[in-house]
Amino acid sequence: MKLFLMTLGCDKNRVDAEEMLTELDKNGFVFVADESIAEVIVINTCCFIDPAKEESIEAILEMAKYKDDGACKYLIVTGCMAQRYKDEILKEIQEVDAVVGTTSFDYLVQVIISLEQKKERQCIINSNNRELERPVDRILTTPTHYAYLKIAEGCSKCCSYCAIPSIRGRYRSFKMESLIAQAKSMAQKGVKEIIIIAQETTIYGMDLYKEKRLHILLNEISNIDGIDRIRLLYSYPEEIYDELIECMMKNPKICHYMDMPIQHCNDEILKLMGRKIDKRGIIDVVDKLRKAMPDIVLRTSLITGFPTESEEQHRELLGFLEDIELDHVGVFTYSMEEGTKAATLDHQIDEDTKLRRQEELMLTQKKMLNRINQKWVGKTLICIIDGYLADDNIYVARSYADSPDVDSLIFVGSDRVLNSGDKIRVKIEKYSDYDFIATEVV
Repeated sequence: MKLFLMTLGCDKNRVDAEEMLTELDKNGFVFVADESIAEVIVINTCCFIDPAKEESIEAILEMAKYKDDGACKYLIVTGCMAQRYKDEILKEIQEVDAVVGTTSFDYLVQVIISLEQKKERQCIINSNNRELERPVDRILTTPTHYAYLKIAEGCSKCCSYCAIPSIRGRYRSFKMESLIAQAKSMAQKGVKEIIIIAQETTIYGMDLYKEKRLHILLNEISNIDGIDRIRLLYSYPEEIYDELIECMMKNPKICHYMDMPIQHCNDEILKLMGRKIDKRGIIDVVDKLRKAMPDIVLRTSLITGFPTESEEQHRELLGFLEDIELDHVGVFTYSMEEGTKAATLDHQIDEDTKLRRQEELMLTQKKMLNRINQKWVGKTLICIIDGYLADDNIYVARSYADSPDVDSLIFVGSDRVLNSGDKIRVKIEKYSDYDFIATEVV
């Protein structure tokens, strides 16, 4: 059968989709890029915040039209929205033939077979704490030179604004042996950069081994032939530990780059959010990282308009951004999620105020870009080629300072013919907003 799979949301969802594709491929499905000719359409959904829910619903409704105007026999919804809203999906969207939860996608083939045999709608939602067997070798949907390695499932932090623990279950580290085997498989396929992900990466191993073992895992992956670069995302500041910092300092394959979500800086708001660190602690962690690695690049995410947030607390966050000078910042407006503690708080902030505060935070960060970007001008960096713009005869590259899809790009010309994944030595000449222009250093 011809199958089209659409995946929405984060890179953790992407890994789930890749594992679905792997199982489907083993069972003879043919993947197509044109949804109009697909007999089976699978939508791997996200529902982390309201905009993600809306995007997922719109995608389901868009794909539903192919039940009448295309070849689609079965429309299947998987992922977070399926896990959380199975009854609503089946009730409200009659075109949906099956829902498959976040820990049930190993049943996907069986679901399609059941649809063929029984002609009845299917609903497979297992416990969100169920352990899944992870395939060593999986189909990758990223460019051939980088891939994501998901090292754990779920989250046990239970921040007051977040529904992830109720959707994805408690934190469950994957066995180190299986992760190393996956990384070796990636390297054999030509992957040069491995990006470490989980809801939280920094406590990897605590549940399995009763101690943090992320630094050990990183060192093991760095020993794999072909892997040139390892990047670390989703590192909670309060969990960053000395052995991890030392590992990053000493191992040349580990990027001096960290994605460290802090969400806010005001102590009262952080406490209401259920965060396990205060403003002083955040500053201390940043100072510690910069002292150990003066060239470290830090990315963070912030939430504005959290319930009870005052103008004074908002201004404190604006000042904090200016003082701490982080390299990459994403700002999200607070989204009230049902079933979370924050949704029950009084003094919810209106949408107009949230949007204004978001804009002010982003403008503050943009004003600082001049200072942040200027430090790169004149520097020589080793970059990885991500692509080529034929019309402009220019290559698109990334240094250690930038993660795919979310950070800056470096545009560089070369007289050589380069392929994605090739290394190039460049000198940064100038910048334009978020991106850089460079020349090749021969």
